[in-house]
Amino acid sequence: MQYEILGGNLPVVVCRLNAGDEMMCEGGSMSWMDDGITMKTEGGGIGKMFGRMFTGEKMFQNRYVAQRPGEIAFASSFPGSIRAVEVTPNKPIIAQKGAFLASYGNVEVSVHFQKGRGGFFGGEGFLMQRFSGQGLVFLEIDGAIVEYDLLPGQKKIIDTGYLAAMDATCSLTAETVKGVKNVLFGGEGLFNTVVTGPGHIMLQTMPISNTAAALYSRMPHSSN
Repeated sequence: MQYEILGGNLPVVVCRLNAGDEMMCEGGSMSWMDDGITMKTEGGGIGKMFGRMFTGEKMFQNRYVAQRPGEIAFASSFPGSIRAVEVTPNKPIIAQKGAFLASYGNVEVSVHFQKGRGGFFGGEGFLMQRFSGQGLVFLEIDGAIVEYDLLPGQKKIIDTGYLAAMDATCSLTAETVKGVKNVLFGGEGLFNTVVTGPGHIMLQTMPISNTAAALYSRMPHSSN
């Protein structure tokens, strides 16, 4: 399988499949494809279906199988970026809810439960997505991508919503914003997310929640 990401900040990933190649995707993500590629909708069991629902995905996924060489495309649902991330048995990936677009190979998508203060106060939520196995996963990123490689013990303090994905070797906690004036007037909220290495992290520049809030504040509202 070969792929190309096109479209700038309105991205689509175009995958060129060989006969027998298979891809999985979030329901509704397929944008166009050649004749000769068949689709099968799968649930994968009640537990997995509800797990996907709680992490912002649809309960069912679609499997596309190429009967002969052909092209299939998957478009992002929000202006931003698409990033192809390699997953190996020794390198699972943790991502924000709703990040999954499509995958190639033997990639398992499951729920990652964020424990402790990081899940309760960190802003990323208790439930994230875990990608394991062997293959490529295509992630939707809100806005542009900024990436860092953290050394063991190195920390990155992140405002709510800006963490897109991280290696499973990283840990996530919450840190209280210090100072009463900072909390009341700083505009950053009460807690920040703290990611500690070792591992690779991907940050996003335009969290969809921030964009929605900004748009909502500029919409006319009824006085009733």
